[in-house]
Amino acid sequence: MTLRPVSHETPAVVVDWDIMMSNIRLTAERARNCGVKLRPHTKTHKSIRIAREQILCGAQGITVAKLGEAEVMAEGGIDDILIAFPIVGKAKLERLGKLLQKARVIVSTDNYDVARGISELGESLKRRIPLYVDINSGLNRCGGEPGEESGETVVQIASLPGVELIGLMTHAGHVYGCLSDNECRSIAVREAESLLSTQDWLKRNRGIEVTEISVGSTPTSKFVGELPGVTEMRPGAYVFGDVSQIVTGTINVENCALRVHAMVVSTPRPGTAIIDAGSKTLSSDINGQRRGYGLLPAYPDVIVERLSEEHGILSLPEGTTFRVGDVVEIIPNHCCTLVNLHDRLLEARGGSIHSYITVDARGKII
Repeated sequence: MTLRPVSHETPAVVVDWDIMMSNIRLTAERARNCGVKLRPHTKTHKSIRIAREQILCGAQGITVAKLGEAEVMAEGGIDDILIAFPIVGKAKLERLGKLLQKARVIVSTDNYDVARGISELGESLKRRIPLYVDINSGLNRCGGEPGEESGETVVQIASLPGVELIGLMTHAGHVYGCLSDNECRSIAVREAESLLSTQDWLKRNRGIEVTEISVGSTPTSKFVGELPGVTEMRPGAYVFGDVSQIVTGTINVENCALRVHAMVVSTPRPGTAIIDAGSKTLSSDINGQRRGYGLLPAYPDVIVERLSEEHGILSLPEGTTFRVGDVVEIIPNHCCTLVNLHDRLLEARGGSIHSYITVDARGKII
C-alpha cells in the first residue's frame, strides 16, 4: 500500500489538532471528576498556545522543567507556574526574582542548601516563595526516601523564613518500563504512598501540615481517582502520545496526535528503505519494550532499525515494499525530546495542514 501524497515538504512533524484537543479535554475531565488539580508539564510541547488551551480546559496552572521555559511561558501570559527543577546559583536566582514579578511561581528542591538560597531571595524581596519538596518514589532521581528521611529535610526547609512550604511532589518516571495496567497501577499507588507517608510523618512527629500532594507522569495519571489524598497531577506527554505510552497501554495508536511524515528517498537493496528522517528529526531515544526508533502505524512490522543524522533505515518484512517518493507516518518513541528538535510543528485539521504551532520554549535548557 502506498500512502497518499502530502502537500508539504518532508520530513515534517504534524499534529492532529482535533486529536490533541480530545486528549487535553479527556485528562482535564478526569482531574475534575476526581477533584484533583491538573498542572500539566509543558516540556512536552513547549508551546504557549497549547498551554493556554490546557488552562482554558481546566488546568490550574502549568509545570515546566527549566527556568528558561518558565520565562517564556510567563511572557506568554501564563501566570501560575511550577518549576520542577532545582534553581541553583546567583544568576538563576536573579532571574527567578524577576520572574516572580510577572507570575505566581512555585519552586522545588530536595536540598536544604538550595532552599536556603531561595529563602534568601524571598527575604530580599520581602516575600515568602512557595516551595515543593521532591520525594523519591522509585525513579531514583531527585528526592530522598519517603517518611523520616525526607521528613527531616522538610523540617529544615520549613524553618527558613523566605520560603513557604506548601507541598510534596514526586515523579514516577520508571512507570514507562511497565507493560500492563496492573503494573502501572502498582507504581501509581507507590507514587502516592511515598508522598502521603511523608505527609503523615510530618504531621505526627513534627506538627507540620503539608497541603499539596503532587504526582506526575502520564501513565500513572490514569489512576488518580484511586489515590485518595493526592491533590494535584502533572502529566505531560498525554497531549500528543508516543510509543512509550502505547507500550504501557496508556494510549491507543488512534489517539496519538503527533506523527512524523517522512519520505522514502532510496531503496538500495531488498528489505531496506531509506527515509529522510534521521536522529535530527526523530531523536535518538529508544524504548526498552520495542525495537527501533518509532512505530509506523500503517506498517507495524516495519522497524526503524537505524538512524544517522539525516537518514532513517527501515527494515522491511518479507512482502512489504516501498517506492521512492512514498511518504510514511511514524509515531516517535518519545514525543518530548522530538518536539525540542523543531522550531515549529505543522497543525493538521480534517486531514489537511491548517497552520503551524510554534515551539516557543525550544532549547531553553537553562
